Amino acid sequence: MSFYLVTASTIRLVGDSLFEDTVRSGMTDVSELSAMLGEQYGRESADVFYQRLIQAARSGGGRLLVVDMDGKVQFDTFDEQCGTRLALSEVHTLLRGERESDYGFHQVEDGTQQAPSVLDPLTGRDVNQTWVGCFASALISGGEREGALVMIASVQDTVDSLTSMRDQMLGIFGIALAVVLVMAGLISRIVTKPVAELSAGIERMSEGDYRHRVHVPGKGEMAQLAAAFNQMSQQVHHLDEARNQFVSNASHELKTPLATIKILVESMIYQDDMPGELRQEFLTDINKEIDRLSSVVGDLLTLVHIDSHKLRLRREMMVFADTVRESVGRLQPLAKKRGQEIVVEISDPCEMFADSGKLAQVCYNIIENGIKYTPDGGKITVTLYRMGRDAVLEISDTGVGIPEEDVAHVFDRFYRVDKARSRDTGGTGLGLSIVQQIVRLHAGSVTVQSEQGKGTTFTVQLPVK
Repeated sequence: MSFYLVTASTIRLVGDSLFEDTVRSGMTDVSELSAMLGEQYGRESADVFYQRLIQAARSGGGRLLVVDMDGKVQFDTFDEQCGTRLALSEVHTLLRGERESDYGFHQVEDGTQQAPSVLDPLTGRDVNQTWVGCFASALISGGEREGALVMIASVQDTVDSLTSMRDQMLGIFGIALAVVLVMAGLISRIVTKPVAELSAGIERMSEGDYRHRVHVPGKGEMAQLAAAFNQMSQQVHHLDEARNQFVSNASHELKTPLATIKILVESMIYQDDMPGELRQEFLTDINKEIDRLSSVVGDLLTLVHIDSHKLRLRREMMVFADTVRESVGRLQPLAKKRGQEIVVEISDPCEMFADSGKLAQVCYNIIENGIKYTPDGGKITVTLYRMGRDAVLEISDTGVGIPEEDVAHVFDRFYRVDKARSRDTGGTGLGLSIVQQIVRLHAGSVTVQSEQGKGTTFTVQLPVK
């Protein structure tokens, strides 16, 4: 559309310029001739004046006519319209005295045929007609208006130039339009293909296919958007797998003690003559399984609160060293029962603004984990010191250690290094995951280093302020 407007404006401007030059030249010529011939008109004989008129027409390259005040042609260098009246508005304007000179353009049939144009069917141009310019000037003799001098000159060359330029511009316009359409198609394909790829990926993702990835080459915005989508899809896939694994593990952890309780209760129901000692043992086992269920449910609720951001820390000024000593004191009986030694090394009280209850759970879970996986007679070392603006708690044991391939997963929910899921050492599989979440809520970090057969060290680093 823009190219068409520019083309039409250009042709119009060029046409106006060419016709202005033609009009200026024609009006200058006819005015000079009328001034020169006006003095001889009526004073010289008709033959002499006619010869002057023919000579002037030859030098000017046009056709000259002399019209009297009645509009009748007195002289015609082509000897075709002598004695006839000219029905030209520009001539009658002069004869009425409204102007001294005037012009007009007309189509005439002179037996020649013009070159055809591709737009002839649309414009209705007749190739058998030729464009001429009619330039008229008042013929004054002895101070009186005697008639008008009319010069007729062909302007077909100017019209042909404009037609040729228009056709060329039309050809250029067609080529440009084709190029624009091709480029627009290519650009549209380049732009819409990634969009279609992303739309298809979103549709597949909405159907539950989280493994699908979109491929958009390049480094532009669409490629970055595709990379962000792939990253989001990967995270959703991991979350979906984690959710499924979490549901499966939670179901297993809840189902196992329930199945045990069911078996024990059914045994008690169907054995009326069960000895008192055996019944007491069954009740004790049921009580342990109920405690196990309560522990699992409590840990699950804690994780749910953390994940839903409903868990709020009750921060207060506390001495971290006191929390560590309290946790060690609670676990000392369990360690003594297994002949283990807990060594506490505190070099700084590490006073901080934190949730003492949650940090006590961190200490308890890690130390208890060390006791479970350390053989009887082993040693657990609890070290607390200050490093810059952070309090560092290190809990080391001389236990069985963690295989290298399992170290990266120890904080995963329900993950156990002990594949046999021993009740004595297995716990709920949620303790270390809870530790990691609580430490993160305190803007800290927890790491683990272990060597199989030599022991494990957990390091908790917490900001003091």
